[in-house]
Amino acid sequence: MNYNIRGENIEVTPAIREYVEKKVAKLERYFTESPNANVNVNLKVYPDKKSKVEITIPMKDLVLRAEETHEDMYAAIDLITDKLERQIRKHKTKVNRKFREKDSLKDYAPIFTEVEQVDEDDDLEVVRTKSFNLKPMDSEEAILQMNMLGHSFYVFTNAETNQTNVVYKRNDGRYGLIEAQ
Repeated sequence: MNYNIRGENIEVTPAIREYVEKKVAKLERYFTESPNANVNVNLKVYPDKKSKVEITIPMKDLVLRAEETHEDMYAAIDLITDKLERQIRKHKTKVNRKFREKDSLKDYAPIFTEVEQVDEDDDLEVVRTKSFNLKPMDSEEAILQMNMLGHSFYVFTNAETNQTNVVYKRNDGRYGLIEAQ
């Protein structure tokens, strides 16, 4: 793997570079052959001393991407490699399940070695269903309703377009709007 490690408001020291490369290289055990992938690592340090680590590994059939914010940069790197490992296992399990009866797994995903079966069915189970009438309103009123309910998103009918829209709270504290086509 080729590493592209950038730092924002931080100098990427040889120790940090070596630690990132060592941790990400452990992911290679999940592949039958070492992938020819470019690993993009972005390290940020904010004024409140929090560190943010973003890792993106674009590959032929899969893009592995994760980000983590933590007070300790090394802890964030540990957490992010755990996230990437879970993504690989989840993808492998999904491919395994999809092609179990067809026996064409080797044709589809030859890049992965065998890993233990991870049962992800519990994560995808619908445990609660709600139904409600969508009240026509504008996005500002929808944001107020969402905040009043304490939710991170709110579905509503846009009064101007009569389309179903979703407002949501972004990680940066601002709001986003999803408009259905």
